[in-house]
Amino acid sequence: MRLLLVEDDPMIGRGMRQGMTDAGFTVDWVTDGRAAELALANDVYDMAILDLGLPGKDGMSVLADLRARRETLPVLVVTARDAVADRIAGLNAGADDYVLKPFDLDELVARVRAVLRRRAGSPLLLECGELTLDPVRKDVRLRGAPVHLSAREFALLEALMQRPGAVLSREQLEDTVYGWGEEVGSNAIEVHLHNLRRKLGADTIRNVRGVGYKVAA
Repeated sequence: MRLLLVEDDPMIGRGMRQGMTDAGFTVDWVTDGRAAELALANDVYDMAILDLGLPGKDGMSVLADLRARRETLPVLVVTARDAVADRIAGLNAGADDYVLKPFDLDELVARVRAVLRRRAGSPLLLECGELTLDPVRKDVRLRGAPVHLSAREFALLEALMQRPGAVLSREQLEDTVYGWGEEVGSNAIEVHLHNLRRKLGADTIRNVRGVGYKVAA
């Protein structure tokens, strides 16, 4: 799943991005409200983590404008504004949850997953033959047995299983698995695919020569 992180503090932003990446999410990070609006216009995110005290445009205004457009993207507000009135205003403006700084990173990850579960209702399992993937709980099972994947491997498999039978190019997979500004090795996708085939079976993911890759229907 792809998250947009909107945080202007470099140290906090780096820690949040690393923590969410380690938890298996793909994270794009912007540092001001105007950049957040441009990023959100792309409609590629599963959730936004939004600070309120932002340069360019205040986070509360970003949230209000998002909801005014009837956008239903889940938004988790993370801010140092700890007054009850601020929390009420954030929730009334359309935030799905409100976390105060300083926070525990593990709690933040849990809050993100909780918001995604609530929005999804009963999370929809992705299934392909004897392979199942739970996008929210980050759980993969083959014939009922758990399969342990790295964060990159999980993101890659999720992208393929969301469109069973469709062929995705290497560039499309890179855009899904890696956030902005991350250095991507020339054979990084191939290495992750090799590891997935080793764990799931050689025929699970197929190469369509010159086009891309697909999960076997």
